[in-house]
Amino acid sequence: MFLRKIVVGEFEVNCYIIAEEEKGKGLIIDPGGNSQAILDVVKKNKLEILYIIATHAHIDHIADIETVRDFTGAQFLLHPLDVPFLKDPDLNLSSLIQTPRVFSPPEKLVEDGERLKVGKIELEVLHTPGHTPGSISLKMDRCIFTGDTLFCRGVGRVDLPGGDWQALQKSIREKIFPLPDDIKVFPGHGPESIIEKERRENPFFK
Repeated sequence: MFLRKIVVGEFEVNCYIIAEEEKGKGLIIDPGGNSQAILDVVKKNKLEILYIIATHAHIDHIADIETVRDFTGAQFLLHPLDVPFLKDPDLNLSSLIQTPRVFSPPEKLVEDGERLKVGKIELEVLHTPGHTPGSISLKMDRCIFTGDTLFCRGVGRVDLPGGDWQALQKSIREKIFPLPDDIKVFPGHGPESIIEKERRENPFFK
């Protein structure tokens, strides 16, 4: 399997490009900036991107969705509870960086428990609200992409519009921590981790 992480934008978001090796069908998670670098990887490796998935609709995770979608022709996927953020610069936080933006709606909405297939790749959607109402994590094989829900020794902010500390705790305790110890955690910012380490060392769950 092809898996490439590119750190994008001024907030250093982890954008992930995933594809099967054989036919190059793939997807992109959180293209929050540096679209040229993202598309260079797509072109160099002759990937056919079918989905662009946002773990949530904050500007640092969706800033370059339009550019990447236009180039690849891929479908944009988002949880329905974050769709209102696309049309509201205060919710998507673009107004805070003095460049208010609105975005066109996703082609497909995703729900908890849904399975997405891209060639031989299969991802399970886990609705993990707390950072935003529609935050999702994506489980694939022995790894999980957690967006801004869970970080290495950290968790997502809950002091932004739609944030909810109780919901975030519940998402992590009930959806993420029950996963096997060796599942690798690929967060929206910062370095990777594993489930067992976060259960044991994450200071928010001591």
